[in-house]
Amino acid sequence: MARALHAERGRRLRILLGVLAFGVVGAAGVVALSLAEYRFLVVEHSVELYVALVASLFAAVGIWLGRTLRRREPPAVAAPVPPAPEPFVPDAARISALEITPRELEILGLVAAGLSNREIGERLFVSENTVKTHCSRLFDKLGAKRRTQAIQIGREKRLIP
Repeated sequence: MARALHAERGRRLRILLGVLAFGVVGAAGVVALSLAEYRFLVVEHSVELYVALVASLFAAVGIWLGRTLRRREPPAVAAPVPPAPEPFVPDAARISALEITPRELEILGLVAAGLSNREIGERLFVSENTVKTHCSRLFDKLGAKRRTQAIQIGREKRLIP
């Protein structure tokens, strides 16, 4: 509680000092203009002078605001740790009921990973035609017409994660 009160006082003091600093700089600018030939500057270069003064004022206020707002850090909130997911266990009874071979199950997993027939063949060291044959038999056993449908059925029947 005491630290929060002390921090609030320190923040107010910094703001007051910033305002005073801008006042001092503004006063110094006014004195500098009056020391230089004020009338000459105002008459000859009035538009440029006012634009420069407004631009420098906005730049100073923007820098000051940016620095003071950037210092604030959001409070640290610990995110809840999600529970560890259960490891996937394929439904062995359904695999045996559908008469899916381990190789066909492996190919279904690779199809679900997004690999093409050629990539699956290279990974398993078999020809592309062998992969096509395994996919065709797997589609027949699952009753699927397309790869995406086979993946969907495989996930619904807990054959693949």
